[in-house]
Amino acid sequence: MPTATSYTLSTTTSLPFAEAVERVRAELNTEGLGVLCEIDVQATLREKLGVETEPYRILGACNPPLAHRALDAEPDLGTLLPCNVVIYQAGGETHVSAIDPEKMLSIVENGDLAPVARQVREKLGAVIERVTQA
Repeated sequence: MPTATSYTLSTTTSLPFAEAVERVRAELNTEGLGVLCEIDVQATLREKLGVETEPYRILGACNPPLAHRALDAEPDLGTLLPCNVVIYQAGGETHVSAIDPEKMLSIVENGDLAPVARQVREKLGAVIERVTQA
């Protein structure tokens, strides 16, 4: 069942890590969100620090029409884009979390962003919900 923290939409899935990454990608695509960037945190920490960690991936998701509307309303908003979705293993479980756009964009204090934030939250919430059902 999806949960929320003070800044995320989160779930735990029965999918193995690699399958969860691919499922999240597919569900993002279904919601019109493309993956602009991907960071393999596990590989980066291994390479840069020589430490071994559990799998951890960050996907930077974006819906270009919504991003365009948001940037028109607030040009500096690019500092908060794209919307990150993380998939990681901890304690033998696969976790998926997405930033809550409504909470993130509330720090900007620009009311014109509220409708965009709500739409993105609906899309990310749908992704989290469907990954939960996997």
